[in-house]
Amino acid sequence: MRELKVKGAFLKAADQPIDTTTAAGKAFLDMLAVFAEFETNLRRERQLEGIAKFKANGVYKGGKQRIDRQEVIRLKEEGKGATEIARELNMSRMHVYRLLR
Repeated sequence: MRELKVKGAFLKAADQPIDTTTAAGKAFLDMLAVFAEFETNLRRERQLEGIAKFKANGVYKGGKQRIDRQEVIRLKEEGKGATEIARELNMSRMHVYRLLR
């Protein structure tokens, strides 16, 4: 919003009392942003609490491994390059480099 303000742009919603050319409209938009951030933070906290609870019970193991690191290493030892390994295993070269690090 700061960038838009510097450029001289404003927001005027047709079905909401938002008009950033007025003080009340700016305040309303700012309140919406604060509540959106608050809700995002609450969701993140609940998610982390749930993960901690499941980890404590030995239930949460994280996502399943999608890339076989040993296969990447084996192909590299066979003399294949990162591009060839990436094509063969249907992954990006960046992932190959990360796994070989």
